[in-house]
Amino acid sequence: MANLPHFIQYQGSKRNLAKHLLQFFPRNINRLVEPFAGTAAISVATSKDQITRSFWLNDLNKPLIELLELAIERPDKIADSYLELWNEQHTNSVAHYFEVRSRFNEINDPKLFLYLLARCVKGSVRYNSEGLFNQSPDKRRKGTRPETMRKNIAGVSSLLKGKCRFTSLDYREVLEQIQEGDFIYMDPPYQGVCGNRDSRYLSGIDFDDFVLALEQLNQTGAVFAISYDGKLGNKTFGKVLPNSLNLERIEIEVGRSSQSTLLGKEETTIESLYLSPNLSRNLATNQASNISYILRKSKQLNFLKKNGEFAAATR
Repeated sequence: MANLPHFIQYQGSKRNLAKHLLQFFPRNINRLVEPFAGTAAISVATSKDQITRSFWLNDLNKPLIELLELAIERPDKIADSYLELWNEQHTNSVAHYFEVRSRFNEINDPKLFLYLLARCVKGSVRYNSEGLFNQSPDKRRKGTRPETMRKNIAGVSSLLKGKCRFTSLDYREVLEQIQEGDFIYMDPPYQGVCGNRDSRYLSGIDFDDFVLALEQLNQTGAVFAISYDGKLGNKTFGKVLPNSLNLERIEIEVGRSSQSTLLGKEETTIESLYLSPNLSRNLATNQASNISYILRKSKQLNFLKKNGEFAAATR
């Protein structure tokens, strides 16, 4: 999973966590729905793992979803545009970046957005109070080289082309349209960091509204998983979801924080994954079935050994 194709270094991406998260996903999904798709790292992972072949990618950040659609459905077009923008920067790359940023904030062209994401500091998206992209350029580098970008875009496209629905709706509108057989993976903005508004996102989500939406999902029997709160050392980020939702909370150790290491601290990052009641039951049933199968095979093997039939049975 560490080799999953990706074309954007996007802060908050679950690409490096995908192998851990997919352990708790159903093994046969009719459609994967991501109401907070971001850069669709989990959809890429499930496609590569052949868990499902149908996806609904949604994000309130419209230029981001439009960029995803271009990269997946028209990879050469977006790669050609990136090459042109990347080549334009060589006279004065910093001035060029700010010019592109201004143009993007005027017209929200997803082709411009790709260049900004590849060139900005640490791939870290930032918006001001007016919803304008305001992150600065990384002055030490000029962004992903065009040939590498083209290869990475092609890798993502090869896994998702022709399999996705793309929308830019409020997450609640998506959840209202869930169908039987859908599996929903949600990775909403953390709460408790910057109130209901986080500069990394165009807008935050209200905690109480989110809890209400999850209660309604439970009532429909939907199967879902949520990446939500987390910890860094002794510091907690985000509100823990209430027990009344009957979700199973699993803490996944991500590893040592690189930022903390630079500051001389040994702090481990932990992220929480919440499983819906139906998902927990399904996993428990499958686990019990697997254990039963292993025990049956073990008993059969012992019987064959006891009766001297082992060699014949294993040839």
